[in-house]
Formats: sequence, structure tokens, C-alpha cells
Amino acid sequence: MLLAVMLSLWAPLATGLAVILSRSTTQVADFTRRSVELVALLISWWVYRHLRRRPALKATERLRLERVANLSVALALACSGGVVLVLAVTRWQRFEPGGNVLPGLVIAVLGLITNTWFWRRYMRLAPGASSIIATQSRLYRTKALLDACVIIVLSAVAFAPQQPLTHVMDLSGSLAVAGYLLWSAASTARAALAQRAVV
Repeated sequence: MLLAVMLSLWAPLATGLAVILSRSTTQVADFTRRSVELVALLISWWVYRHLRRRPALKATERLRLERVANLSVALALACSGGVVLVLAVTRWQRFEPGGNVLPGLVIAVLGLITNTWFWRRYMRLAPGASSIIATQSRLYRTKALLDACVIIVLSAVAFAPQQPLTHVMDLSGSLAVAGYLLWSAASTARAALAQRAVV
């Protein structure tokens, strides 16, 4: 899990620099998504590490820590999804063709490769492992699917920036990212509240 954290640290920075070079709504949404996912990954890593180092913790304390982590992640995802949704809606009427989206496209391709690798790795580890590992497998599967979406949209922006369809694709990409963040927030919160009922 530490390798995943270390590889994820560069993504928001690199995507942020790529956003400066372009005006793509999808790229801004991708930067927001990667930043929030980094926070979620750091919280999950800290809880996983804390629980592994203290196997003698009471079950109620273990569940409390997992619940706090899940609710923190859900809140961060919901806030981020709301920001991306507002950004997409406000930019719907005033489209500016993207600038240089190639750095963002390269970052998305590298993200797709890395996230697919971690998804498959955690999928193999999930049976019999901590529930945090199973959750990481689902997170990386979704991240890989979103990276594929970002690649499609940024490719359209890069190769046909003046076309009306590109405007629709760019904003649709942002709406897809916002939808993912809000859906993830809701499912994470549901899981945390279900844990609470078990305690």
C-alpha cells in the first residue's frame, strides 16, 4: 500500500502543472479528482498501517477508526464532486478551446497503466485480506475507468479543439468525474454508516 501512496503523490502536482497549460474543464476536474483521491489514499493507508501495528485493539476501536476514515473520505469526495459539478455547469455556456492538453493526456495514460496495475494487484490480494484492501481494489478499478474517460476527452480536445462536439465532450467528461465523486461519496458514507450499525 505504501508503493501506491508514493506513486500517487506526484499525480496531483503533475496534473496541476498540466492544468496551467490548458483550459480544459475535464483537466481541472481530473486535477481535483486526483487530489481528493490522494487524500483518501493517505487516510486509508494511515488506518491500515495503524490497525496492522496494533492487532490487540478492541473490535469497537478498530471499527471506530475505519468509520472515521470512511466518513472523512466521503466528505472530501462530496466536496470535490460539488466543486467539479459547479465548475462544469458554469463553463457550459462559455466554452474556451483547450490550450496544450498533451501533458494532461500523458499523465492520464500513465495513470491508466498504474491504476490498472494496482487494481489487478489488489484484486489478487483481496480474498482473505483486510476489507481496506478490497476497497482499494474497487477504488483503483474506478480510477482506471476514469483515466480512460479522461484520455478520450483530452484526445478530442487535443486533436479537434475548435469543434462543437469537443465542447460537449469536455464538459461531459467533467460531469462524469463529478458523478463518480458524488457516487463514491455516497457509497463510502453508506459503508461507514453500515459499520456503525454493527458496533
